Amino acid sequence: MINKQYYIYILTNTRHSVFYTGVTNNLVRRIYEHKHKLVKGFTEKYNLDQLIYYEVTDSPLSAIEREKQIKDYRRSKKLDLIIRQNPAQNDLYDSITSN
Repeated sequence: MINKQYYIYILTNTRHSVFYTGVTNNLVRRIYEHKHKLVKGFTEKYNLDQLIYYEVTDSPLSAIEREKQIKDYRRSKKLDLIIRQNPAQNDLYDSITSN
C-alpha cells in the first residue's frame, strides 16, 4: 500500500500583507493552480501566489486539524512558524517542483 501525503501550506502576496492557509494532497498541482489564478476566490482576489510555508503529513485528518489550528493562529504566530522554516520568506515553489 502506498502512503499518500497531505500538505498544509501558507501562501502570501508579494507584499506579504495577507496569509492564506490551505490543505491539499498534491502540493505542486495546487500551488500551480494558485499561481495561474485557476483557483477562484480569496487567493485570486488578494493575489496570493507565493508558497512561503508547508508541512507534510500522512493523514488527511491530521492535515485538516493542523490547517484549522494554523488558521486560528494570530498573524504573529503564523509569522513565527513561517520564519522558523523559511527565514527569508522566499517563494518555495521552485524547490518543490525540482524534487
